Amino acid sequence: MRPAAHLSDEQARWLAIDAQGLAKPRPKGNVGRTHLRSMIDAIGQVQLDAINVVTRTQFLVPFSRLGGYDITHLQDMTGPGGEWFEYWGHAASIMPVGQQPHFRWRMELAGPYGERPLVAKRRAEWWHANKSYVDAIRREVSERGALTAGQLTDPRRRDGEWWDRRSHGRVALEMMFARGEVAAWRTAGFERVYDLPERVLPDSVLRAPTPTREEAHRALLLGAARALGVATMSDLASYYVLNTKHAKPRVAELVDPGELVPVTVQGWRDQAYTLPDARPRPPRRDHATLLSPFDSLIWERARTSRLFRFDYRIEVYVPEPQRQYGYYVLPLLLGDALVARFDLKADRKTSRLLVRAAHAETGVTSTDVADAAAIELDALRSWLGLDGIAIGRRGNLATALRRAAS
Repeated sequence: MRPAAHLSDEQARWLAIDAQGLAKPRPKGNVGRTHLRSMIDAIGQVQLDAINVVTRTQFLVPFSRLGGYDITHLQDMTGPGGEWFEYWGHAASIMPVGQQPHFRWRMELAGPYGERPLVAKRRAEWWHANKSYVDAIRREVSERGALTAGQLTDPRRRDGEWWDRRSHGRVALEMMFARGEVAAWRTAGFERVYDLPERVLPDSVLRAPTPTREEAHRALLLGAARALGVATMSDLASYYVLNTKHAKPRVAELVDPGELVPVTVQGWRDQAYTLPDARPRPPRRDHATLLSPFDSLIWERARTSRLFRFDYRIEVYVPEPQRQYGYYVLPLLLGDALVARFDLKADRKTSRLLVRAAHAETGVTSTDVADAAAIELDALRSWLGLDGIAIGRRGNLATALRRAAS
């Protein structure tokens, strides 16, 4: 049975929240690898990011869905023989290792994810100009085994900004990683470790046939639809950073046999798509949920605004005097609405979770939100191993939150 051809905006939110694993209560008891495996199978990928103000986003995303868990489980599931692998998905992401064949077309293009032509040209020129050095790096990885860029015999360090600050050794390894010549995983300190794919990925994956680019795109678009619940063409393409022009015929090929179903959504200008078994139901989660700024529910700001009427941007790179809400701001999901946002920092020296600002959305009842937020903030504090919470005075929710947390 196919879903209704028209969805209300409320039903669209329900589908999106459910698809992202945020509609059900968090599991009770110990959260283990089975829970983590089910989570990433549902959402397809977890973005990686180096920012460690609260904790890194790859750890926050599972917390939002599962509650407190042992992050060593997640770390153990990556790396040699692990169930997950790192590559360029939406950005640098960890994904189920069985997806690796679906990214070989991207490896053949030798670029992370839809680079601008000028950047791609610059990379290609560097690659060809430094062929002998790259060959030496390739031999060293083959002979020595797993190593970081800093462990290279000849890393050729240099100074500069951003890309130009990286050593030539890191540039070579990163380009080899993009091309699939090496696989990589992260240390506890977030540094990439590189090794040959045959020493990292399972033989079953390496022996798996390489799909055509069209087959891979269809698989990724179908995975995006599963993770998004309901999505426009642009939403589907963006989830794994596919060119919309290339995605459009692949979506049509999924619609024709009924693997995707076209629907209209109240207030959405563009055609949307969902899975044939999609059934919108109200979220059953009765507690609030803090979301990483890099959570896949809110990756695309236009989609976040369309779904939740919540305007959000990361202000990490905004000069402090120009920030509206703060440096590292986590939205709060309650029911089917994004109701507040908090500028947080884990202060390890004082063992406190700092709430530097607390803002409720317009029209939200501060008392109800503050009570729910206080419980969720305390859950985050406990999971992070901090002793207390310190709530500042910035934001229209700060007073009610201090009262609720007292």
